[in-house]
Amino acid sequence: MQTPPDKPDHKNSPLQAVAEAARQAPGRGLPPVHLWHPDHCGDIDIVIRADGVWMHEGSPIGRPEMVRLFSTILRKDPDGYHLVTPVEKLAITVEDLPFRAISVREEAGELVFVTDQGDEAVAGGEHAIVVETDAETGEPAPRVHVRGDLWARIVRPVFYELVERAQEIDGTLAVRSGESVFALGPKGSGL
Repeated sequence: MQTPPDKPDHKNSPLQAVAEAARQAPGRGLPPVHLWHPDHCGDIDIVIRADGVWMHEGSPIGRPEMVRLFSTILRKDPDGYHLVTPVEKLAITVEDLPFRAISVREEAGELVFVTDQGDEAVAGGEHAIVVETDAETGEPAPRVHVRGDLWARIVRPVFYELVERAQEIDGTLAVRSGESVFALGPKGSGL
């Protein structure tokens, strides 16, 4: 009787190791990545494309649960974006911003953004809305702060919703969220 050939040990792949370490994070909700300071362990071939798709070794990560898990251990440091666990810090590539704000709703006079990974950010003092102009296209490049130094690109349909809600304040279109006011751009600039 022949012995079957050895199967690759997927449990020891860097992707599986990071996923397992993230699952071991204490408590519920978001892991305290800001408290973890492991040594840099290298790079992992994960790319978050500008359209929000997470890629591993050139292929989309097909399991939304895995992508959500990785998004909870994502941190931006001065040297770039990393997946961080208590024992590992692996650099990844982010083409634009790590998240996309795919919807917005109003609750009690505040704007609540929901990201493609299920995070919610209530626009205000802790979660700013910033609109810059894309240097290549000249188009507005809106974003909303999510957590830490992580931001979400506000997708075009959501930005249009903001423009519809906007009021003119001193020649600028702006939206209110609670006590905060965020400029979207000058009136008459195509907004």
